[in-house]
Amino acid sequence: MKILICISNVPDTTTKIKFVNNNTAFDTAGVQWIINPWDELALTRALDIKDAQAGTIENITVINVGLHDTEPTIRKALAIGADKGIRINADPKDAFFVASQLAEVIRKENFDIIMCGIESSDYNGCNVGGMLSELLEMPSVSSVSFLDIQGGQVSVTREIDGGQETVATQMPFIAIVQKGIAKEPRIPSMRGIMGARTKPLQVTEPAPADSLTEFLGYELPKPKAACKKVDPDNVKELALLLHNEAKVI
Repeated sequence: MKILICISNVPDTTTKIKFVNNNTAFDTAGVQWIINPWDELALTRALDIKDAQAGTIENITVINVGLHDTEPTIRKALAIGADKGIRINADPKDAFFVASQLAEVIRKENFDIIMCGIESSDYNGCNVGGMLSELLEMPSVSSVSFLDIQGGQVSVTREIDGGQETVATQMPFIAIVQKGIAKEPRIPSMRGIMGARTKPLQVTEPAPADSLTEFLGYELPKPKAACKKVDPDNVKELALLLHNEAKVI
């Protein structure tokens, strides 16, 4: 069984966001790049299954659409435990473009399970997984919070309004995962970091594909108001502030 994990290269969630060129482009200067958290949890779950069920999973591959500067992120995924990396040498312009590039590579391979995060922590688009399913004409399950393989059969648990449901599906299929798929992301060991240097990283050129959207400009949220301090004994003033300004009572 072969598993493919689609990973995005995103800014660290503690990054202070800045824009340049009259707020039309993201300022990448000094940014620390990481694996998209949802994708990292998907990779962790695949590795957990591989470790728990020897011989069930033959290979775990990670794939990314990005230029050369995304390779450290792919190498981190290899250090965590992935067996192979694929980089599609293109600027990830929008969700449709990314899904189209992924689909072109996946058509040439035989993956049993394709996993991708429900969204990326930068643009929060929630589009790539569903688009990939349509382009490949492959079934998908969204909002997956758990995935397991028993006796060659896959079962997934997904969140629904008011609870959870367990779904059985045939392979190949796409699992669009969210938090809960794994408890904590794996941290690469020193041995894993050293081994990642020699693991295969395949670079492929992009296929012709359109971008259906473009970003015209960005706007930062308004700064939060200054913190107000209230004397602990002045309960009346606190109540008035919570009622008139915070509007929570």
